[in-house]
Amino acid sequence: MFVIKFKKFFIGLSAFFVLAALVCTIVFGLKMGIDFKGGSELTVQYTTRPTIQDIQNLLAQNGFNNVLVQPVNTLGVDIKTKTLTDADRARMLSVISFNNTKPAEQLSFTTIGPTVGSELARKAIMSITFVLIAIICFVAYAFRKVSRPVSSWKFGLAVIIALFHDIMIPVGVMALFGHFMGGEVDTLFVIALLTTLGLSVADTIVVFDRIREHLQYNKADTSEKFETLVGESLGETFARSINTSLVVLIMVVTLAIVGPQSTKLFATILAIGMFFGTYSSIFLASPLLVVMEKMQKKSK
Repeated sequence: MFVIKFKKFFIGLSAFFVLAALVCTIVFGLKMGIDFKGGSELTVQYTTRPTIQDIQNLLAQNGFNNVLVQPVNTLGVDIKTKTLTDADRARMLSVISFNNTKPAEQLSFTTIGPTVGSELARKAIMSITFVLIAIICFVAYAFRKVSRPVSSWKFGLAVIIALFHDIMIPVGVMALFGHFMGGEVDTLFVIALLTTLGLSVADTIVVFDRIREHLQYNKADTSEKFETLVGESLGETFARSINTSLVVLIMVVTLAIVGPQSTKLFATILAIGMFFGTYSSIFLASPLLVVMEKMQKKSK
């Protein structure tokens, strides 16, 4: 019952995080990777890798500006830049080989044109939109028979608000990563958002389904009774939600810490999304139902 008792605090805390994420996104923006804006990506490997700063400085001295250099494992380096021709690629390889004193072996080279990048961006937005619409339709259908004391559409509204919370916070964190650490938005970031949406709504539906079951067998004609009913439903599902999310979260955090460099950012964003997704299903969505029920009572 402490979640419902301090519902205003938890809802306010969620609002603070969302507002902070919005400010970060507006101020810093999202740094798009070559998946969406187009460009070239060159991955090389050294027998003894120079420092990332030395590689970055050498590239800048030779006219390769606005280049993102990232380590890959212990010996590899990933370089992302504007679209390179074959001649540019060969010259870059020569430059980062430090006059053959530290030979760089090419592992892969990928070029994505701006047209392909914009198409991927459009499909990413469509994927997220489609998932949101599908979730809303599912909630509307699942709770179509609920009418008292809270209308069925308000269950859907609470889910939408919780999902916006779950998406906005990782986006804000990504804006910070992009500004301070050079992190770029790629297809893995979109996958992390979609995974967060799926896991979050699953947790929320478990709690809401328990509330619906209680409503079928109990009459909650007063706000006090409805608050108690929601609190009991949360109490019955609290351990299940925390334990399930914790198991997955431990694996994702482990991947973020000891996993390959190419998936560290993906795992970090997914871990953040899962944490706040679990938080919203317990501390945001259900308290919102209680608040909406109280507002509905007052409007009558």
